[in-house]
Amino acid sequence: MSSVTPRFLKLPETSHLSLRDQICEVVSAAITSESLAHDRPLPSCRELAEQFGVSRNTVFAAYNRLVDMEFLVSRDRSGYFVAPQIAHLTQAHAQADTTAKEAAPCPVKFPPNNLMPVVNPLDWNTYPYPFIYNQIDPDLFPVDGWRECTRQALGRKQMPAWANDSVESDSSQLIQQLRQRLLNTRGIYAGDDEVLITLGSQNALYILGRIFAQTGKPIALEDPGFFGARNAFRLAGSELIGVGVDSDGIIPGDIPAGCQLVFTTPSHQFPTMVTMSQKRREDLLAAAVAKDFLIIEDDYEAEMNYVAKSSPSMRAMDETGRVIYVGSLSKTISPGIRLGFIVAHRDIIREARIARGVMMRHPPTIVQEIVALFFQLGHYDSHLRNIERRYNKRWHAMNQAITKHLGMLQRTDSEGGTSFWLTGPEGFDASALAVRLRARGVLVDRGQDYYLSNDDARSFRLGFAYVPVSKLEAGVEIIAEEVSAML
Repeated sequence: MSSVTPRFLKLPETSHLSLRDQICEVVSAAITSESLAHDRPLPSCRELAEQFGVSRNTVFAAYNRLVDMEFLVSRDRSGYFVAPQIAHLTQAHAQADTTAKEAAPCPVKFPPNNLMPVVNPLDWNTYPYPFIYNQIDPDLFPVDGWRECTRQALGRKQMPAWANDSVESDSSQLIQQLRQRLLNTRGIYAGDDEVLITLGSQNALYILGRIFAQTGKPIALEDPGFFGARNAFRLAGSELIGVGVDSDGIIPGDIPAGCQLVFTTPSHQFPTMVTMSQKRREDLLAAAVAKDFLIIEDDYEAEMNYVAKSSPSMRAMDETGRVIYVGSLSKTISPGIRLGFIVAHRDIIREARIARGVMMRHPPTIVQEIVALFFQLGHYDSHLRNIERRYNKRWHAMNQAITKHLGMLQRTDSEGGTSFWLTGPEGFDASALAVRLRARGVLVDRGQDYYLSNDDARSFRLGFAYVPVSKLEAGVEIIAEEVSAML
């Protein structure tokens, strides 16, 4: 394995030490600060001598001195390496150093931002029962199909489509596949200039928040609602107004006058999972005209329906150009792909494209081309049927387990999706429940995080997409035990 001479290694300009000891000081400091890789050889005596402007014998003497001090080990025909015991020691010191740095005050003072961070542990997948939001079962991912699409995208025939900087444009193949294989299933017709590819729906919402923030008008959104939208609009600088949700979805009559945008998740309200009725959709569209606002329709989990057929999208019902449609491939393909899209009037897309260009120019073109092939070769349709079948089975198993063990809690009616919303009686603290459950290997999403004022702690959310069917009831039983103990 070859070495690469670290250019940051420099001898001090003034020092009372000999050249050999100066080299020892510089190299040992780089080792203890973990600036040198533990699995790669240090620069050869010749390389370091040329860099420092000293003789090879001087570097050789310094390296041997560091071997005697157990900083380095010499391996035949391989060179000098950081000693294993020093490698373990520096890792421990680095962790302590990080803690010390975190304790030091930051030279810049940031005002409170009111953003809602993700509160689940990073090692969530090590818990026996992770009933949390936005996680998918990796065993359902079509690895072979994805590998085939990647192989084709990397072929020389496909390479010109993604190798060059496409400035602010998107993959024409992906736009075509979205229009023909996804949007048409939601009753949406859109031209190429009415679709913009984004890095997931979260990125789409922030872009929309930025381009509309200059109007100075507030944004109304469901309460409880999607904290990702709340974060995006707040970071964009908009004033937020919470609007109540009932068994039919957001309540149009409660939307105040003067709003620029109204954000809603009609297919499966996030987080209560209720589906907006046809009448409520018509009322919301009428309110948009009467009160002069635009609607951002986040079509969350529109494909996941197990009791009734999917309702038509509001974008498909819209005849005034007031609905901005936001979609994501996170649940149907993978969150790690990070692709979403906006469908809107071409003037809105033009402004959104400019804003996206300032932020990132465009999502990775190679990923767009792979996803386009994933659609084109039929892998998406096959995968969608597979996850619908699997999640259907899990939804019914989870529904039965909740009915059997958590009847003491109120549950909103839903027609599908990958989660359930449960609410306790007055005074019930679901946030305290989440702490108790975590100690028993069960993770749930606490409901208060979904409220604009963070003031209602009675509810919690159970996502089941990652948990296998065989473990669902056992996990719900643990939840029931803790709920009963608290009640």
